[in-house]
Amino acid sequence: MSKSWRWFLVFITMVLFSSLFVSAGFCEETQEVVQKGSSIAWWMWPIILFIFTFLLGILAVVAGVGGGVLFVPIVSSFFPFNLDFVRGAGLLVALSGALSAGPGLLRRGLANLRLALPMALIASTCSIFGAMVGLALPTNVVQTALGATIIAIVIIMATAKRSDFPEVKKPDTLSSALKISGIYFEESQGKEINWQIHRTPFGLLLFTLIGFMAGMFGLGAGWANVPVLNLLLGAPLKISVATSVFLLSITDTAAAWVYVNKGAVLPLIAVPSVAGMMLGTRIGVKILAKAKPKAVKWIVVSFLFLAGLRALLKGLGIWR
Repeated sequence: MSKSWRWFLVFITMVLFSSLFVSAGFCEETQEVVQKGSSIAWWMWPIILFIFTFLLGILAVVAGVGGGVLFVPIVSSFFPFNLDFVRGAGLLVALSGALSAGPGLLRRGLANLRLALPMALIASTCSIFGAMVGLALPTNVVQTALGATIIAIVIIMATAKRSDFPEVKKPDTLSSALKISGIYFEESQGKEINWQIHRTPFGLLLFTLIGFMAGMFGLGAGWANVPVLNLLLGAPLKISVATSVFLLSITDTAAAWVYVNKGAVLPLIAVPSVAGMMLGTRIGVKILAKAKPKAVKWIVVSFLFLAGLRALLKGLGIWR
């Protein structure tokens, strides 16, 4: 094991156990986070959550999906945590991955600021309102809406196609005025690719909905960002994926502050979740070269469908 890996593991262990000590200092409040009826001691849940998110991080990378969209429905369905705290942690999970990847993508010229900033302005503003609405609504209403949304995401993930280089014959007036276009070097073809976009007003309209949903449910919105940027606006796939990651770092930051201000971000859930996801994604990157992403993706889609169905039935009071 390399020296950097040893230090990374030491750091992860320290933050994991620090969350236990911080939570222990607020023992009464911490125990309220775990719903009544759990037969497992409250201090065991951070350890279980760390192991679970570690595995989730590996699956997220190999399947090509964001960790945030997996975290909230699965943890809220199968862990005895209050949904508000799960959503707060889910935003931090998605945010940590986006912040770590964003600078490198900008340096490589893949994430485009002119494309990201108009969408980020709309999405981040709407994510604040989404977070406020989500925290104000009854838990069963949010749970039902979350289940329905996750099932819709599963359908999108299962049916959506991607185009590496969409054909945009002529940019629209708004994208021309904002000068949203660019050039990037495509290593697979060994040449520079010129790109531009169209249907910008419709894309901005959709990002109002994406931002609102990201804030309301605590989901990373990469599942929606990429299809809109790639299939609707016509940006190349690599530009869409990289810009989507950069978008998450802005959108999720805005929504996360609402959850922090309302006290819905707790060390008991957030610290082991972020630590496990970070470590899992590092392992997942190494496994990606040998794994078959399509097979893993269908496993994740199936798991996500079950979690969405359970969340929907819990919200409707059918499955407790």
